[in-house]
Amino acid sequence: MQQVAPQDIEAESFRIIERELGPTAFAPDEFAVVRRIIHATGDFSFAETLRFHPQAVEAGLAAIRAGRNILVDVGMAAAGVSAHLLAPFGGRVLCRVGEPETAALARANNTTRSDAAMTRATGDNIGIVAIGNAPTALLKVMDLIERRLLAPNLVIGVPVGFVNAAESKELLAAKNYPFITALGRKGGTPVAVAAVNALLRLA
Repeated sequence: MQQVAPQDIEAESFRIIERELGPTAFAPDEFAVVRRIIHATGDFSFAETLRFHPQAVEAGLAAIRAGRNILVDVGMAAAGVSAHLLAPFGGRVLCRVGEPETAALARANNTTRSDAAMTRATGDNIGIVAIGNAPTALLKVMDLIERRLLAPNLVIGVPVGFVNAAESKELLAAKNYPFITALGRKGGTPVAVAAVNALLRLA
């Protein structure tokens, strides 16, 4: 049993992650994101499955520093993004999936609430989209970008699951705009939140 002071636990965790991973091909800023995702999940396989567009980190930092908002797909993600790190930049975390207007739009269009929530955010000055739960949300975001109705600096698309999760991330990994994704079935809200919080710390 290690005896580690409370304030040193995170730093010691990072040292363990770095030691067990060894050298990687990630750029330093990318590695900061990878390390925090592994720290949040305890899953070293993300070092193999994470993919970064070459401008991903730079684009995410630009969005944060410009005070643009962060759109997430579920309330748990909104709760997990570090409010005290985001606040000095002026941006907000937005989650529209639980709003009555979203449910009404989903019924009217015969879509999921996740799909409708993304549609309702097109006028919200979105700089980063972070999707960890709903493949339908990620698919809708890519559709809105293609139609020039949404223009985020960065898309973090890491939905977890068995229905369209891997497929939606494969589609994102082929895009020419900045993205962070994790190929395969693994992902989840903790992964999306960890990526956003890593960017906030870098900013």
